[in-house]
Amino acid sequence: MIALRPARPDDAASIAAIYAPYVLTGTVSFETEAPDARAMRNRMTASDGLYPWIVATNGEADGDAVLAYAYATRFRERPAYRYVVETSIYVSGPVQGQGVGRLLYPALINTLRAQGFVQAVSVISLPNDYSIGLHEAAGFRRQGVLRELGFKHGRWIDIGFWQRELNDAAIPPVEPKPFSEVGLVRG
Repeated sequence: MIALRPARPDDAASIAAIYAPYVLTGTVSFETEAPDARAMRNRMTASDGLYPWIVATNGEADGDAVLAYAYATRFRERPAYRYVVETSIYVSGPVQGQGVGRLLYPALINTLRAQGFVQAVSVISLPNDYSIGLHEAAGFRRQGVLRELGFKHGRWIDIGFWQRELNDAAIPPVEPKPFSEVGLVRG
């Protein structure tokens, strides 16, 4: 049984292990060195509780092993962007295509909506039919492509931008609530 919960600092090693193949053997991530557990823990805590990190596990009865994770970060540095997040999701190779991501991503979206963020943006390296399908199933729509933006594993890689509205853009906007205040919102 798949369980969802907020990520904890002690999940950092499992999260780093899920992410490493995406960095080392693929072009999904533009990083070239896989972060270790300490670096991943630092990323998880860098937002001081504002942005969510959520994991899908196989349930406590089976040892609570992390199967996938999704998170949001600041979209860009400038203050006017603070109502927008960039989202990411990574699923462990052995469970890819088994629906774990389709359980996890809606929880991230619902949480971000409850926090009051207005837009979510995801940057996808192309081609990547699996990630595109997952994002579009979660309500994201393609907004554009930037050609030959990253060079990795001996080739140039395009990126695509997918965007999803989370909440109406109120004037004046309401400041987003911290994840530490809202918690995980499932359905």
